[in-house]
Amino acid sequence: MSADEILLQLQSRLARLESEQAIRACMNRYMVLCDQLGIDSPLDELLDLFAADAIWEGVGDKYAGTFGRLSGQPAIRQMFAKYLVEPAHFALNVHFLASELIRLVTEDTATGSWVMLQTSTFSSGDSHLNAARLTVDFRCAAGVWRMTHFRTENLFSRPVDHWNAAALLPVPK
Repeated sequence: MSADEILLQLQSRLARLESEQAIRACMNRYMVLCDQLGIDSPLDELLDLFAADAIWEGVGDKYAGTFGRLSGQPAIRQMFAKYLVEPAHFALNVHFLASELIRLVTEDTATGSWVMLQTSTFSSGDSHLNAARLTVDFRCAAGVWRMTHFRTENLFSRPVDHWNAAALLPVPK
């Protein structure tokens, strides 16, 4: 293999790694913004993580009926705007992502999958634990990776008594 071929191969590998990191950063920012949904949430920043023609979709028995399928940024905006109320819908909301797999399909399209765990306490005081499988398609335009099709499918969901008890953590003495 010539030096030029090696250089081209390394440039290609570096571009793939940079794309994967940008996709990971997009998902991370999405989760951070979802953790903080409330009256002062930056809705425009949240929507900028999606392509103009994006789809946000709940799939499977539980989430298809709960969330449905939203096409285009205006519909996605309308859904998220429901959470921008006072008092906030969530008193506590934390998303954890695991089992990540990002696959570049072409140099400007990719698919990612994650398992998500969501711990929530609502303004009502009720708490919930949810797990979902996320499958997300991405497209890069003008150097920015955005979501084009976000799918969430419930794996399990259950109410819990409460989070963050005042009791001290048990540790060995």
